[in-house]
Amino acid sequence: MFTRHFAHWPKRVPKTLTVPRTPIHHNLAVSAQRYPEKTAIYYYGRRISYQELHAEVEALAGYLQHALGVNPGDRVALYMQNSPQFVAAYYAILRADAVVVPLNPMLVANELPFYFEDSGARVAIVGQELVDRVRPLVEAGAIDKVVVACYRDALPPEPSHRVPDVVAAPRMPLDHPALVPWPQALTSGFAPRPSEATADHLAVIPYTSGTTGVPKGCMHTHRTVQANIVCAVVWNGVTPDGVALATLPFFHVTGMEHSMNAPIYCGNTFAILTRWDRETAAELIEKLHVTHWTNIATMVVDFLANPRIESYDLSSLMVVGGGGATLPKAVGERLKALTGLDYVEGYGLSETIAQTHTNPPDRAKLQCAGIPLFDVDARIVDPETLAELGPGEEGEIVVCGPQVFLGYWNRPEENEKAFVEMDGKRFFRTGDLGRYDEEGYFFIVDRLKRMINASGFKVWPTEVESTLYKHPAVEQACVVGVPDPRRGETVKAFIILKQDHKGKVAEEDIIAWAHEQMAAYKCPREIEFVDSLPMSGSGKILWRVLQEEERKKRQVTST
Repeated sequence: MFTRHFAHWPKRVPKTLTVPRTPIHHNLAVSAQRYPEKTAIYYYGRRISYQELHAEVEALAGYLQHALGVNPGDRVALYMQNSPQFVAAYYAILRADAVVVPLNPMLVANELPFYFEDSGARVAIVGQELVDRVRPLVEAGAIDKVVVACYRDALPPEPSHRVPDVVAAPRMPLDHPALVPWPQALTSGFAPRPSEATADHLAVIPYTSGTTGVPKGCMHTHRTVQANIVCAVVWNGVTPDGVALATLPFFHVTGMEHSMNAPIYCGNTFAILTRWDRETAAELIEKLHVTHWTNIATMVVDFLANPRIESYDLSSLMVVGGGGATLPKAVGERLKALTGLDYVEGYGLSETIAQTHTNPPDRAKLQCAGIPLFDVDARIVDPETLAELGPGEEGEIVVCGPQVFLGYWNRPEENEKAFVEMDGKRFFRTGDLGRYDEEGYFFIVDRLKRMINASGFKVWPTEVESTLYKHPAVEQACVVGVPDPRRGETVKAFIILKQDHKGKVAEEDIIAWAHEQMAAYKCPREIEFVDSLPMSGSGKILWRVLQEEERKKRQVTST
């Protein structure tokens, strides 16, 4: 068991946690009993109580079972943006003893058939703006029924904040018998059968992003999901009197666990943004006295770039952190100066339903994945030999813990490759390269397959990106390896300039500056200024998309 980090474990936090043996939807039932009139969800000015939310979940679960024939263990697709309806649908699927298959709302029509065919989902709950994308599957008979939600139905008569167009859109008429309006499902009068789900029944199958290959469904039970719900609550000091700001998408495991499931577990209030908006986020922090905000680095960069940010009262914030990509040091220092808080970075994957590592809130290290959490055994091994490595040595991160998934859905061959036995334990091979220091803090070096090999020198893009963020003109950066006839690969950076630097900084200026900051072989040989970068639904920069586009362009040029 890896214990090097125990010397720096938070003093008031136990080193082990007992995971509840109850299903996830039981958490909502308990909070609704404890705090019936307390606000569960704040949505652009509307307050939805725990009692209201629970009643909606019960009604929808009954409809799924009795009207749509959803049976225990059936997979139900949830294809929707952040909204009160997403929360109700998620818990209703679980209350019906079925399995949630959360889908990225950025998926387009020709991508969807894979997920429905792979998961076997025959019923879907969908946001109305996405109906036309599922319509071909409905008409082809690949989906039996679709419950359609209009986000506007969840708004107050007079919203208190700027509302995105997708939320303000009025309810659309539905023109197919397989499409069921959300209100019809809720008023059908069906009561759900008593739940028979146990801790070891499947609960959620999130899909990997597909940035490293074909998306794979990760099988999570109520037990594995509960492990990280309770972990988030205990580690971050979440209480019934706290308020969470939900800006990460709920379909993604980090938003799902930290911004939805953890607040519900302890009767917390959470304010939902359907679309990221830095002004509204600041308004909510000030108005609702937000205490916890789990986000992603790109959100923090934009949040701090708001020229009015210092005019807001952000003093209620107790914990600000996230994962997915390291926060540039300069950005973390700016956040600390503004709020007095260290950015608490963590590390996890879809396969671990979010975090396996997190920084201690009172002893955080910037650009660091943190220390292994409750009952997590993490090691660094040689990717080829699987021999365990020591402090400072770079290798593949492998993890064993209560939140690790059972395996990939219908992927027995992938499962053989995904796990390794060590010391009598089953460790998951993350595919991420990292190292740990003498104190047991882990650092992510990069994805195993993202390394750039430039003339035999290994270049890790995240290291180069982190340096580029220190340049005063750089707002966002993404570094990829591109083909080079002499070096094999060379380093290219795609950069979004800050507004007041556009037209004033040249590519050559950035390259010259970079040569002063890092070894020559790491420096970008090419810079391309862009207005935007491709993003996943969870806010990650899709570096592989840029890399593949560059390789295609160069292949065409060379022929």
